[in-house]
Amino acid sequence: MIWSYRIIGCDRSLQIFTRHRRQKPIPFCYICNQHLISTMTNKTGTERRPALLFQCSNLPISPPRCVPFKKKKVIRTPPKFVTTHLKIMKGLFKPKIRSPVELVRYAQELLLFIDRNEEVREQKRAEKISELNKTISQMRTILYGEADAEPNPDACSQLTQEFFKEDMFRLFVTCIPKLNSGLRQCATHVLANLQRQQVKSRIIASEYFENNMDIMDILIPGYEDSDIAITYGSIARECIRHQCVAKYVLESEHIRKFFDYIQNPIFYVASDASATFRKLLTRHKSTVAGFFTKNFDWFFKEYNMKLLESTNYITKRQGVKLLGDILLDNSNSAVMVQYVSSLDNMRILMNLLRDPNKAIQRDAFDVFKLFVANKNKPPEITSVLVANRTKLLRFLDDLKPEKANEGFEEDKAEITRQISILESSDPSSSETENCDIEC
Repeated sequence: MIWSYRIIGCDRSLQIFTRHRRQKPIPFCYICNQHLISTMTNKTGTERRPALLFQCSNLPISPPRCVPFKKKKVIRTPPKFVTTHLKIMKGLFKPKIRSPVELVRYAQELLLFIDRNEEVREQKRAEKISELNKTISQMRTILYGEADAEPNPDACSQLTQEFFKEDMFRLFVTCIPKLNSGLRQCATHVLANLQRQQVKSRIIASEYFENNMDIMDILIPGYEDSDIAITYGSIARECIRHQCVAKYVLESEHIRKFFDYIQNPIFYVASDASATFRKLLTRHKSTVAGFFTKNFDWFFKEYNMKLLESTNYITKRQGVKLLGDILLDNSNSAVMVQYVSSLDNMRILMNLLRDPNKAIQRDAFDVFKLFVANKNKPPEITSVLVANRTKLLRFLDDLKPEKANEGFEEDKAEITRQISILESSDPSSSETENCDIEC
């Protein structure tokens, strides 16, 4: 094997080689055509950049192989007193963990500042909003728990008692318009949960509302402002879960305004108002039955005119569906008998059977069948049914459910049978001519 040596590189490499020239030189293998490369060390033992080795000039030239130099990382551990100092400083800047009572009082302080200082500079206001966001988020964590932990009952009880004791519900409601959308949603979740909390088997929220019914005078008119309609509507529906609140709204003038709110041209406002209206009329059976008994005439007159005869598809369909739910409820049996004994009401339902939309036809059939099934039908209703027997039977034959439904088919067969055997007690009734429908 023939060895040939030559160092070519930067000046530093040449100096290093010169300084250590008595050491064993780095060989180059002429036969294998490879460099045997190693790093060279200085006096302190620190590794330096390896020299680039080339074969002698009288030998065939081949490109050099560069070996990257990797600098070792030196991990320096700070003295113990420094790490101790850093730990102390880190602890000073941790967020303060407040108790449930302190959270309520701090939220009250922030809300009062936001409510009373509308002209404060924007930066200061943003800081308070940010603090309020953190505070409400902590309340929500206490009430709903975390991903891996259930809520603490004691903490929930303390938060609930302090919240209603300080009249925070009213303060939140009045400040909702001044909060951003994200904060409104978080606050709505907190208010909803607090209304369901029980403290020693008592629902604190119900006791609170018995003395603060006027809060509903703030929430219900919120449908007149599209910016806060959804938030106030969501809070109002949670309040209606309490029977005393539902009774207050039903007996107030607010119930009349719902017929206008449901016809709002803004879709999401109308839909939310319709959801609240439905909950009012279906949540508390005994309260609603008493309301219908006292207010039957004006209520169903408005209902027929503004909902069932509306030109808006959504309003009309929701109105027909809700009417069916009301009349088919066992607690409203007296109301159902009174409604299906009216010829004017049946005329409206027969016109809905003519609606071009199949969904409205099916919903209208669920109400219309009550008129036919009524065992004590007034003579004028019987006369109209007999006069329109052929068209009604043809319509029922074409009416199909949206999905396979045995109950629907059974009801249709029974109504068809009853219409077929009807006999008019007054076939010459003049009203028959005015109630003709085209199926």
